[in-house]
Amino acid sequence: MSHRRGQFSERFYPGVCLMLVFCLLAAPAGAQGPGIKLVIQEGQGAINNIQQHRAKEPVVQVTDENGAPIQQASVTFQLPETGAGGAFADDNKMLTVQTDEKGMAVGRGLHPNQTAGQFQIRVTASYQGAMASAVITQINAQPTATSGGGGKKFLIIALIGGAAAGGLGAALGHGKSGSTPSAGSISAPPPTVLVPGTPSIQPPH
Repeated sequence: MSHRRGQFSERFYPGVCLMLVFCLLAAPAGAQGPGIKLVIQEGQGAINNIQQHRAKEPVVQVTDENGAPIQQASVTFQLPETGAGGAFADDNKMLTVQTDEKGMAVGRGLHPNQTAGQFQIRVTASYQGAMASAVITQINAQPTATSGGGGKKFLIIALIGGAAAGGLGAALGHGKSGSTPSAGSISAPPPTVLVPGTPSIQPPH
């Protein structure tokens, strides 16, 4: 009887081991967590205004391999510690949020620091063991205070100068035409005085 049990054990246990190995190998990869995708929706290439302390908030979407949105996925936005960059609410360099029913996550409260230049926001999404990452590039810029205004002032000055020169030419031309007037009859226009800033014409004192 014991001899039969030994033969049964020798036949049964190797078969069980082979079945277990086969089951592990045949287990679907999705058992370790579904594959996910991280898609940038807004914020890529944005130019942030340092003077107004305003920045474009990054927006991403997390989907499965078929493009269906994933809700309650964890998304982390990470800003650089030094150089151009910024911070989220409460001056935090890192923000972690959950995706909504559309799979969307927003880096709310982003504002630039006072350093001009290009920087990257590193985004990481995780859901049931699966992970995905992306990089959002933005630029901090300081607008010129006289942007546009200087060109307008220069244009106004040029127009005034041209008008004054035209008036002087017309007066001299009038003096040459017809009879030669007396010296006292030629009235030359007063010289123009251009004042820096808002252009104006002032008579000599």
